[in-house]
Amino acid sequence: MTVPADRVLIIVPAWNEARNVGATVREIAGVDGSYDVIVVDDGSTDATAEVARRAGAKVLSLPFNLGVGGAMKTGFTYAQRHGYQRAIQVDADGQHNPADIAAVLDGLAHADISIGARFADVGDYEVRGPRRWAMIFLARVMSKVSKVQLTDATSGFRAANRRAIDQYVRYYPAEYFGDTLDSLVAAVHSGLTVTQVPVAMRARVHGQPSQGTVGATLYLLRAVFALTLAVMRRAKRAPAAAPESDRELIA
Repeated sequence: MTVPADRVLIIVPAWNEARNVGATVREIAGVDGSYDVIVVDDGSTDATAEVARRAGAKVLSLPFNLGVGGAMKTGFTYAQRHGYQRAIQVDADGQHNPADIAAVLDGLAHADISIGARFADVGDYEVRGPRRWAMIFLARVMSKVSKVQLTDATSGFRAANRRAIDQYVRYYPAEYFGDTLDSLVAAVHSGLTVTQVPVAMRARVHGQPSQGTVGATLYLLRAVFALTLAVMRRAKRAPAAAPESDRELIA
């Protein structure tokens, strides 16, 4: 079944978010009841799927944990098959404010991918130490790759138009940081355009993200490695010029 052209799909990847996902789904519906919400239950071992259904979301349950990348590719495949022209990721933990969904979607008026960016002079969200250094480095590199000034290359709060949805179905890696960095590098190298919209992030209501010096340092190392690998992949896949003899044969 193809949905009307103006319908928006909200994709909520969730892994063991039973304490947060219900409130997130209800808050999205409270902002705009016309949004279609699917929760991709990423192999949760708690009641995430049941809570999401009770809150009013359609649930796609994966048999085991694939990570955010795998969950999002599932969501984008659903969007493509049902004819959605716009889709946006909203995390289950409550950090993405549903009130900002419309603003992030508005970025699609002049780009294929719109990123809800932290550190863009809105809100008081702060990250310090190695994690912050990594984010600054990644944003600078991605700004050069995309030829657009970005302040937040790892934000998962991002929207996609139909061209981007199709690209993500073709290539959306599941490995760590693949869902943010590698997918974005691949999209840009495929000719898609990117913009960012400043948003204010919120703290998790339940549960704690990994923090501390060791965790932040690992974040820095993993982030740099992931971006280096993504850029190398794109460079390797770029078509090389044919040798002179081959060009003569082609001609």
